[in-house]
Amino acid sequence: MNKTAPKAASGLFLTFEGIDGSGKSTQCRMLAETLQARGYDVVLTREPGGSAGAEEIRRLVLEGDPDKWSAETEILLFTAARRDHLERTILPALAAGKVVICDRFADSTRMYQGLSRGDLRATVDQLHALMIGREPDLTLLIDMDPSTGLARAKGRQGSEERFEDFGVELQEKMRAGFLDLAEEFSSRFHIIDGAQSIEAVAADVLRATTAALTSDAQALQP
Repeated sequence: MNKTAPKAASGLFLTFEGIDGSGKSTQCRMLAETLQARGYDVVLTREPGGSAGAEEIRRLVLEGDPDKWSAETEILLFTAARRDHLERTILPALAAGKVVICDRFADSTRMYQGLSRGDLRATVDQLHALMIGREPDLTLLIDMDPSTGLARAKGRQGSEERFEDFGVELQEKMRAGFLDLAEEFSSRFHIIDGAQSIEAVAADVLRATTAALTSDAQALQP
């Protein structure tokens, strides 16, 4: 039986990616508020999470000892969370013509589980093709210095710091990996300088999003 999810016929699926502390969550919220003010129907969501089942898995993978799960186990957990998120939140919203803004998606799994502790990228991609089968329409990569990002992330002093606890070396590896992904999937990636002010980053984000929305609207015209 084919488990691959069909691509929605309408709506715009937009994701934010980047290392920890790059300001993704702030920019997600700002973009959602701006688009809503302009009359768009927006769904703001996150990964892992975004649905009841996926939020339960989030607590398992983001809290506790850094070595509590193997990379292989994490890949399975994240894929399970993503499948539930896709079925219950993302695809229904896209089918209704909404703009879905998601804080992280499969690209983060390609990096954090596929690259961080061994060469497991092929495993991530195989599971993604089998169980998810959907890429974003636009991915905004907030790029910034790993040391600065880690300091910001640790400064939050929250309970979800399992990946930050791996240290700056992981963040440096992830930054390089995300930039490589931006080249690999250049048709959907847009890199934004995260060292700018929050307002300047938000302006760049809005420009890229507006261009995608305009292109999407033109594609739907007869």
